Amino acid sequence: MFGRKEVILLLSLLVSFFLSFPLGRYGISPWLLLKVLAAKVFPLRHTWPATVDTVVFEVRLPRILAAMAVGAALSASGAAYQGMFKNPLVSPDILGASAGAAFGAALAIYYSWNITGIEVSAFLFGLMAVLLAYYLSRKIRHDPMLALVLAGILIGTLFTSFTSLIKYLADPYDKLPAITFWLMGSLAAVTPKDIATAAVPMFIGGLPLYLLRWRINVLSLGDEEAQALGLETGRLRLVVILCSTLMTAAAVSISGLVGWVGLIVPHLARMIVGPNYKVLLPASLFLGGAYLLLVDDLARTAASVEIPLGILTSLIGAPFFIYLLLRSKRGWG
Repeated sequence: MFGRKEVILLLSLLVSFFLSFPLGRYGISPWLLLKVLAAKVFPLRHTWPATVDTVVFEVRLPRILAAMAVGAALSASGAAYQGMFKNPLVSPDILGASAGAAFGAALAIYYSWNITGIEVSAFLFGLMAVLLAYYLSRKIRHDPMLALVLAGILIGTLFTSFTSLIKYLADPYDKLPAITFWLMGSLAAVTPKDIATAAVPMFIGGLPLYLLRWRINVLSLGDEEAQALGLETGRLRLVVILCSTLMTAAAVSISGLVGWVGLIVPHLARMIVGPNYKVLLPASLFLGGAYLLLVDDLARTAASVEIPLGILTSLIGAPFFIYLLLRSKRGWG
C-alpha cells in the first residue's frame, strides 16, 4: 500500500510518539516508560508511584495525540489546498478558516464560556468563514479560483478586525491575556474529551480527501484538462474545500492558531515523495504529525516556561521555508 519512503515517514511518526513520553519536567526513564505501558497489557506488578501513571496517561498521552492529530490535519489540509489552487504557497487559512476560528474563540473567552464552548465557537466560526468566502466567490463574476482567493482574503480580514475589536473591549487584566495566549497556540490544556470531540470532524474531513486523492492529481492539471478527463471540477473543489475546512477548524479549535504547518510540511513531503497525491497526502499526514509533535516537545522543554506553539512554528517555519525555496530544484507539481 505504501512505498519505502512512506513507511519511513510512518516509522518516524511512531518513534517520535514514544520518544515524547519521557520528555518534560517530571522525568521518566525509557525503561520505566516501557514498564508503565506494558502494565496496561500484561499483569505486571506496580513498583512505581501512581504519579507516573497520571503523568503518562492523563497528561502526556492526550497532549501527544493532540499534537499528532493537529499536525496531520493541518498538513493534509494544506496539501489539498495546494493541489486545488496549483500553488505551493497556499496554506489552510487562505479562505479565512483560521481567522474565523480566532474570532469564535475570542468571542467565547470574552463572554466567559468554558473550554468546550470556546472550542465549539472556534469550530463553528471557522466553518462559517469559509462558507461565507465560498458564497461570496460565487457572486463575483471573475475567474472562479481568483474570486475564491479574494473572497477568502476579504472574509479573513473582516474576522481579524472583529477579533481586534474583541481584544480592545476585553478586560486587560483577565480576558485580554486569555485571548492573547489562545491566539498564540498551545496544547497545554488539552484533554481526552477535546481530542475525542475534534477527532470526529477530522475523520469526516480526512476520509474523503484520502479516497479522492487521485482526483486531486487531475484537478491540479487545470480545469480544462480535468473536465476533458470527465471530472466535475466544481463539485470536487467544493468537497475539497469543505473537507479541508472541517479538518482545519477542528485542529484550530483545540490548539489555537498554529501557523506554517500547513504550508511547509506539504512542501517538504512533496520534495520527499513527489507530487503524486496518492502518496503525497499520506506522507503529509505522517510528516505533519511528527513535525508538530517534535515542535510541541520543544515548546515544553526548551525553557523554564512553556513557549506558545504558534511562536515556535513561525520561528522554525519561516527560515526553513526560505531554505526550501532556495535549495529546491524539483517542481512542486
